[in-house]
Amino acid sequence: MATGADHEDRSTRGGSRGARWLIDGMNLIGSRPDRWWNDPDRAVRRLIEELKRYAATGEDVTVVFDRQPPDIRPGAHGAARVAFASGRGRNAADDEIVRMVREDQAPDSFRVVTSDRRLVERVRELGAEVTSSGSFRRRVDEALAGAPTEGT
Repeated sequence: MATGADHEDRSTRGGSRGARWLIDGMNLIGSRPDRWWNDPDRAVRRLIEELKRYAATGEDVTVVFDRQPPDIRPGAHGAARVAFASGRGRNAADDEIVRMVREDQAPDSFRVVTSDRRLVERVRELGAEVTSSGSFRRRVDEALAGAPTEGT
């Protein structure tokens, strides 16, 4: 299975010093009770498409998922980056996110998106900031409400 190990250190990419969004993908999907659990692979694909559009506004976005749909590869998806947890289990993406923050040269430049209390504690201990999934969902929805869709 492809992993988040391909995550490159972007702490100095392009001289940018803005927040780097590191997203707990399934937690963000779960922030919208739209029956996503009936087809979680479809929910993953839909979130990737939304984050692609959101990242095109200039935001630095990486999303990490516990599950990998067979037709989705890790890496760049437009301006967004997609990673999949190398481990298995309920907290696999959480562990991958913690690893990414811990191994980065500028962990305080991350803003981790999650509403998982334990993950919040773990990444804050490493210096990252946290935004709740609900707050980030509203931010994305507002940004995309005025953004043109692909092909228009």
